[in-house]
Amino acid sequence: MNETIANVLPHLKELQIVWRKQDFVLSSQQQEEYNLLIATRRERVQQLYQEGRVFKGSYKAKEEEF
Repeated sequence: MNETIANVLPHLKELQIVWRKQDFVLSSQQQEEYNLLIATRRERVQQLYQEGRVFKGSYKAKEEEF
């Protein structure tokens, strides 16, 4: 994982704002940055799942559902 990017979400939010201001089009450099940020975020989320640090919901609520 790319450790130089501390928090990906603010950078993604910033790119989303720029994307809207540019009529929903990103430049090639911005697209590369977006792809890197998304890949980094996906790796981080996958790491959290592997470490068991993701809330998966209450088992009792699932039992009542059936």
